Amino acid sequence: MFDTLSDRLAATFKNLRGKGRLSEADIDATAREIRIALLEADVALPVVRAFIKQVKERAAGAEVSQALNPAQQVVKIVNEELVGILGGETRRLRFAKNPPTVIMLAGLQGAGKTTLAGKLGHWLKGQGHAPLLVAADLQRPNAVNQLSVVAERAGVAVFAPEPGNGVGDPVKVAKDSIEFAKSKQHDVVIVDTAGRLGIDAELMRQAADIRDAVSPDEILFVVDAMIGQDAVNTAEAFRDGVGFDGVVLSKLDGDARGGAALSVAHVTGRQVMFASNGEKLDDFDTFHPDRMASRILGMGDMLSLIEKAEQTFSQAEAQKMAEKLARGPKEFTLDDFLEQMEQVRKMGSISKLLGMLPGMGQIKDQIANLDERDVDRTAAIIKSMTPAERQDPTIINGSRRARVARGSGVDVSAVKGLVERFFEARKMMSRMAQGGGMPGMPGIPGMGGGPGRQKKQQKQAKGKRKSGNPLKRAQEEQAAAARRAEQAGGAFGLPAGQDASKFELPPEFKDLLPPQ
Repeated sequence: MFDTLSDRLAATFKNLRGKGRLSEADIDATAREIRIALLEADVALPVVRAFIKQVKERAAGAEVSQALNPAQQVVKIVNEELVGILGGETRRLRFAKNPPTVIMLAGLQGAGKTTLAGKLGHWLKGQGHAPLLVAADLQRPNAVNQLSVVAERAGVAVFAPEPGNGVGDPVKVAKDSIEFAKSKQHDVVIVDTAGRLGIDAELMRQAADIRDAVSPDEILFVVDAMIGQDAVNTAEAFRDGVGFDGVVLSKLDGDARGGAALSVAHVTGRQVMFASNGEKLDDFDTFHPDRMASRILGMGDMLSLIEKAEQTFSQAEAQKMAEKLARGPKEFTLDDFLEQMEQVRKMGSISKLLGMLPGMGQIKDQIANLDERDVDRTAAIIKSMTPAERQDPTIINGSRRARVARGSGVDVSAVKGLVERFFEARKMMSRMAQGGGMPGMPGIPGMGGGPGRQKKQQKQAKGKRKSGNPLKRAQEEQAAAARRAEQAGGAFGLPAGQDASKFELPPEFKDLLPPQ
């Protein structure tokens, strides 16, 4: 959603690089470009004005003028101000001292409240809670049935005593759900309320009546991130008419400009608490302002990626794999490769995972065109091999490749390419486990590559002196970088000129990137 904004900001900061000092004209030009980028992203005008004012004041002060690298200092300022307008610190759910905790969802029709109720229930279940979804939207056709289906998919209970479709009293349903939750030991109640196509008196009155009947601990306003400035206007109307404690952004995976996400917290004074960025139940998480700002500025979101990995990967299995790699490259088999690939797949969309890595904005077009089915094709090829072939791929000759290709429905060249990339990936992973590091990178401290290895590397590099001529030295460094990039490209199947070493991608990711 923030691709356009990220591109404009990246181009703006690129113009600052290499400048030892920033003049007032430089700061004005940078502020103007940032202002245009934010307005094009559909950020509310009051937010843009406040943001630019803060950036200019800080950029003109000693914070930048006395910095060793003014350009990086400006990026730091923009990052901190972005975090500020996105809400500052992460806002967590407040749970009642005496269960059940009541969470009421409010918003316009079509904002995604019912789907989000299922996602929130699924997320809370993963946190160790026993949520109950309440079908209090009795107006929209099939809303009750939809919530029941979503609840079944999420594996949580649902309270739906009325058929809906205009039949039943939503206030009574919401009130009765509290006693039902207490009797069935549900510690969280999520009330899905009705919406309208626009703000009207009936909508506000019904929402206020449900609020008064259940006394919710949290009222979450669900807003469609794709509707632009109207999202901010609607949020203000709900805040003044009914009141809410936090905001949930839905449809963050859309192709809209995303200004609502950058505006709603600043305008309403209520923080964004959750974000939904896909159709699957797992495409939902806590909203972290600092991580979102980092993504917008193209710096990735490693903390979220690590959290996903911790939820998916077993620490014991990871230690077992590290020990296996340390014993030698031949210990790592195609079965291990398949297991790791399936574990990564459980983390979610590979395109989204790659997007969390720093620097991935440089190849975002390739990531956008990535075919997720390539993982399934790779798994089919490996599963079409015999146990002996997976254990020792060196025995796979021409006739075996043809058999595996027929069994997996791919060309023989695909089987050959997979095996070759596996050997290269195994060699790289073994080198990293033993302290050799990635190509062109030093060994990892504490994982081999001790003083003896370092002395050997220093001895080998001792005779290579740098030229005293700055122009000639720059040419030598450029040639060396080109050679490293070409070698890295050949090892991982990436295009020549793309330095794979600086991305540190797992081997299963590298096979999926389409050629430039």
